[in-house]
Formats: sequence, structure tokens, C-alpha cells
Amino acid sequence: MKNFTCQHCKNVVYFENHTCEACRQWLGYEPISSQMLSTGLQQTVPRFQLNGRNYQYCSNHQYHVCNWLIDANSADTLCEACNLNRTIPNLSVKENVLEWKNLERAKSRLIYALKQWNLPFVRGVNGSYDLLFDFLSGDEKLKKDQSAMTGHANGLITINLAEADAIHREQVKQELEEPYRTLIGHFRHEVGHYYWDRLINENQYNLNAFRQLFGDDRADYGKALEQHYKKEHNYNWKGNYISKYASSHPWEDWAETWAHYLHLVDMVDTALNVGLLNKNYTQISDAYHHHNFSDIYKAIVPLSIAVNSLNRSMGQPDIYPFVIPKPVQQKLEFVHSILRNYNS
Repeated sequence: MKNFTCQHCKNVVYFENHTCEACRQWLGYEPISSQMLSTGLQQTVPRFQLNGRNYQYCSNHQYHVCNWLIDANSADTLCEACNLNRTIPNLSVKENVLEWKNLERAKSRLIYALKQWNLPFVRGVNGSYDLLFDFLSGDEKLKKDQSAMTGHANGLITINLAEADAIHREQVKQELEEPYRTLIGHFRHEVGHYYWDRLINENQYNLNAFRQLFGDDRADYGKALEQHYKKEHNYNWKGNYISKYASSHPWEDWAETWAHYLHLVDMVDTALNVGLLNKNYTQISDAYHHHNFSDIYKAIVPLSIAVNSLNRSMGQPDIYPFVIPKPVQQKLEFVHSILRNYNS
């Protein structure tokens, strides 16, 4: 992710900031220009300006879960990221608001990345589906078409609110033997299923290439997951897949690989923008639009060693607990080519 600075004092600020820690000005992210705008704290209702246009906060800013901006003259009250929410948690429960905030932070980073590739969220033809989100708790009374289980179905991504709780997430991580389980990882994985439908299944050339590399997606999905959750031993997954879950079915292999590609690109792009990687040395100026995947992959090796070493120096587990074998590298390169060809 790029660096952001406060318009008022030029201090470096984070993508999620609502105010500048240095000058205390209001901050808001304007997604079309991808800039962080600032305004004065003395305003009762914060207003922002850019190139003669006025902007205001998304209405979800009142819950401190969103800092994105919309045109002040727009009839809409939600930003394009919050407009993707079909269901939000019950806000009368205090804990739900805190967990929803964590979900929105992760989702905003996802949408930021998808916009870098100009990937579509909305379908313009009959019988197709948009990208939507349900944030649900198993404690709530759900509608007939709802399930609180994290997953994807026809463009609707459901995230269980419990995933925003770090203790719950760690318990599940240990139970399912997953070395890496994060909110942003969930969002990236589930949206991978959505874009499999749009970029692979609807393109015969891409579908044929996918089956050559990932396997036959027509294999019984329910049976494959049943076998996976029985924890039957799969000794060869480490040499062929990015995770054990990826070995369960070609759809999950794609979603795990897609999510990992998004991890890598965001890591490299962030490292470039904060000066951890030398742009001249890596030949990468923009990881989202760089033509050669091998350059991105080569940059990850020293970067992952560096960030893991930093974490170990603080007594923390490795931030990047992955080894990428050759078959996985080829799958990552396939994801790269799909995105490059889509935007060419």
C-alpha cells in the first residue's frame, strides 16, 4: 500500500486513520484519487475539498468504522466500500461495533487492492450477481437465506463476526492446524471464489489453463471438504500447495493461491513505499502493475527473511510462515497473468 500524508502538516498517516496524530485534523480517504484529505477539527460536520469539489464522510463514520469519503452532493450516504454491505451486525450490542470495525478495516484494504486492478464489483447483465457482504453472528436470529458460516455463494461473502475476535481466531487456527489465519486473509480468500467465477469460469481459455494447473474443478466439492475436515493425512501437500486447505479441492487451491498472491503484492508494494525495498534494485516501481511476476517473487525472499527476523527479535511468531515450492510459484504466476491480461 502507498504512503499517505496529512494535507495539513505533511505527517505520515495510516490508511485507517480518522485524525492526524500530529496536528489532530480530521482525515478522510478519497478513493477515486486515492488520497488522504484533511480538514479542520473546529468544524461540527467535517467537510473536505479536492480540486474544487466538496466531500464528506461516509455515514458509517458515525460508528468510527469507516473513514472513506463521498461527494458532498451525492444522493448516496455510503461510500463504495460500505455500499457492498448487505448485512451489518446488530449495533445495539457494544462488542459487535468493535468487531465490525475490525471487519471494515480488513475489507477496506481488500477493496483498495481490487480497485488497483480495476476489478469489477457489479454485474450489468440479467441473472448475474454483484459482490456483497454479510457480517453475521451465530447469536443473532438469521433470515432463511443466511448462514453465519464464513464463506462465499454467488457473489455473497459471509464473514462470521467471531473471526474479528483474536482469541477465537487463534483457537480455530490451532484446531484447524493453520499457520496463518487473519481477517484480511479471510476477505482475500473468499473474494478469490468470486473472481474465479468471473475471471476463470466465464472464460473458456482461462478455464482450460486453470484445469491444467489446479486440477478439475468438477470434482465433488462437498465430498472433498468432508475428507479434508476428517483430517485424513495428506503428506504431499507441502510440495504442491500453499496450504493444507488448498489441497482439498481445486476451488480452494485457487482461493488460497489468489489470497496469497494478494498478500505478496501488498507486502511488496508497502515495502517499496516505506523504503524497505530499493526500487532500482528490484526493478519494481508499482507491485500492482508490474509485468514480471518473477521480480515480485524475488523481492519476497529477502523481504520475508527481514520481517520474520524482526518479529523474532520481538519474541513474536514469523509474520510470513510460508515456503513456496515450484508448483505453487507456477500457480501464483497464473494468478498474476490473469490479472495482467484482464487489465491489458
